[in-house]
Amino acid sequence: MMTGFRLNLSPLKEPLGFVKLVEWLTAIFAFGSCGGYSGKNIISLFCGEGRNDTLDANFHYPFRLSQVPLVQGNATLCNQSVTTTHMVGDSASSVEFFVGVAIVCFLYSMVALLVYLGYMHVYKDSDFGPIFDFLITAIVVFLWLVCSSAWAKGLQNVKDATDTEGISNTLALCKGANVTCEVTEFTSMRPLNISVVFGYLNMLVWAGNAWFVYKETRWHSQKFSTQPGPGRQQVPAPI
Repeated sequence: MMTGFRLNLSPLKEPLGFVKLVEWLTAIFAFGSCGGYSGKNIISLFCGEGRNDTLDANFHYPFRLSQVPLVQGNATLCNQSVTTTHMVGDSASSVEFFVGVAIVCFLYSMVALLVYLGYMHVYKDSDFGPIFDFLITAIVVFLWLVCSSAWAKGLQNVKDATDTEGISNTLALCKGANVTCEVTEFTSMRPLNISVVFGYLNMLVWAGNAWFVYKETRWHSQKFSTQPGPGRQQVPAPI
């Protein structure tokens, strides 16, 4: 059996190769839309007597909000001394898990495409390649479900911590009778919302691809080779 590289683009015209290309692209969108994100909300403090102050709530990937200072040093706000105050929450584990799965899928899709386009003759002539491909695909479907759900919950925690209620509960000054805190300018979190959508989209794409990979395994071929053909009758052996 020849095992050398043979470039053949025909698998891209078939579901097995085309869907793998789609997986590669959707993985890029998944980690690219949240991996480099940074945002800033503007908080207005209405102190009464016509005086207002403002604060900036800056946050970025990987969203360790508990390490992000909302007030640095001993600042004076609304004629009151405020000590260093950090935001509340930490979504680093969920978003890093999400990005990690996306990067692994990106790399695996590239390797799989290389095999499909250059070593398909080896892939189809062995049992190991298709079975290994199918098992990895099934595992990835589960990982996309878990990491997308975890990141969706983590993203909601980020939104709650950076909205008006979250800031008011974090900053002791906002609990005073004469001070009202409100987030007056919200940064766009559309890229983060898109990343969650692409996470679930990846799960669906990989789940669909599992069928096409399964068709390449010997389990599928054995299933159909053992079924009798239509109209086929047993002929009694001659005596």
